[in-house]
Amino acid sequence: MADYDLIARMNGCFNELEMALHDLGNFLSKLELLQARVFALPEIAKGEEHNPADKIAVTPYIGEAAQEMALQHFQRLFIHHNNENISSKSAVRLPGVLCYAVDAAEHQSALLLIEEVNKLKAELEHIVTVESGLAREQRFEFVHTHLCGLITLNAYRSVTFLNDPDSVRFGWANKHIIKNISRGEVLAMLEKSLNAGRAVSPYTREQWMENINREMIDVKRLPEHAALKFKRPVKVQPIARVWYRNSQKQVQHPCPLPLIALCQKTPMMQVPKLGELPDYDVTTIKHKYKPQSQPLSLLIKRLHLYTDYPL
Repeated sequence: MADYDLIARMNGCFNELEMALHDLGNFLSKLELLQARVFALPEIAKGEEHNPADKIAVTPYIGEAAQEMALQHFQRLFIHHNNENISSKSAVRLPGVLCYAVDAAEHQSALLLIEEVNKLKAELEHIVTVESGLAREQRFEFVHTHLCGLITLNAYRSVTFLNDPDSVRFGWANKHIIKNISRGEVLAMLEKSLNAGRAVSPYTREQWMENINREMIDVKRLPEHAALKFKRPVKVQPIARVWYRNSQKQVQHPCPLPLIALCQKTPMMQVPKLGELPDYDVTTIKHKYKPQSQPLSLLIKRLHLYTDYPL
């Protein structure tokens, strides 16, 4: 279990993060708002976290109402910020963009505040996921013992800023997270879970240890040359495509939080063109090119671990 110094640093880091988010919200609310657009997505009810999202209805908001929703959303970190029937296992997303006109001093201050928020978010995530030394299944209990009700994904998500974009348009992305891993790394991960000596609901401690031992045997049975990889599907994600005319460059950003566009005040300043986020419907998705995937066999379902060796 993590020591008292680590727990104190985690609590201290989180307290600083809350203050930094409050300072950022206050600062942004005093800037000249050029335009704002956010898109509210349906809330996910308890028990429906893993249901496939074949359709997502979008509700757009603009102007002052959009800014108010966005600034509140940046500080929406706890379960009690949600309605009672809303799942605490799925972070609430609010894609969109806030566009502000700023002078040089305001631009610098905004960057410093955003950088401080993102630094604290990264530090908090590092404390929980790395420095604690806890296996993935132990982190929930650790965090909620000391920061009761914290939605970690909301706390970890960084704030993205844009400098003088010409247009911001929105869409949806479907993808998998794929990561190659060695057999030794998988066995070390399973050994860590085994040594933790904790059960994962609905299993008893003995049943959970038995499951892990069986998984280790399955991995050891593979030949040395067998490739292993995590292949985990990610729920459809809102994205923003940002166009910069001067550099003739388009940059794509994941957009679970509203982006902050800083437009420096000049005689030639133009307000960015903003697009709409359409409703999502899986039946209308068209792939420009879908490469033939490598045949893989599922080795450990709970870890989304696959191998190229036929099972």
